[in-house]
Amino acid sequence: MQIERATPTYQVNTTAPMPNLENLKKQAKQYLRWHRERYYPVAAIIRAALPRFGHLSDEQVLNADFKLADAQELVARQRGFKGWQALKSGAHAMTHSADRAISRPVLTSTAAQIFVADIKASCSFYADKLGFAVDFIYGDPPFYAQVSRDQARLALRVVGEPVFIGDVRRREHLLCATFTVATADEIKQLFLTYQSAQVPFHQKLKKEPWGARTFVVQDPDGNLILFAGPAD
Repeated sequence: MQIERATPTYQVNTTAPMPNLENLKKQAKQYLRWHRERYYPVAAIIRAALPRFGHLSDEQVLNADFKLADAQELVARQRGFKGWQALKSGAHAMTHSADRAISRPVLTSTAAQIFVADIKASCSFYADKLGFAVDFIYGDPPFYAQVSRDQARLALRVVGEPVFIGDVRRREHLLCATFTVATADEIKQLFLTYQSAQVPFHQKLKKEPWGARTFVVQDPDGNLILFAGPAD
């Protein structure tokens, strides 16, 4: 199987000193274009910056009406302004104020990327066995997907040849992702649920020397996924 396409990567720097107004307009238009192109990572950016989108899923954000005015408000809020007009009024002054305080970026989520041979089979495993939801499947033929459960996300990427040599992941216990729960009861319950679903385990539930309780699941492609919680 040959996969030629790669996941698109875009970058917008929202933490550098205030650029001029024309550059801010270009940033807003870039966000608008990403939304129209259904570039999924922009959904999280929109949701974090605009409260009216905060309760929506990625799919719902991308299906929602999103205009240039919304994109401009997004850019303004990222820089600490209530709206575009407030940003326009303050942009010139901030451009010439080198000691102006810049708000510290906050990382709101993480998503590990794992490599798989069959997107649909992998999505079925994570949905049917591990209780994740399939957020989207992308490509024709499909080569990229995202699954999520609560605040945990996994990106699935098809590769056409082995990424790891032999059984090195099993021998060296190489983890591809780690998920955590808040209580000892939850980690025990999760393990028992997966055990009942006949999920393949690389490591069954055990107490670690550092005070955690963990188990490791192996997916159909040999990826090792750690689940961890408090021991007591």
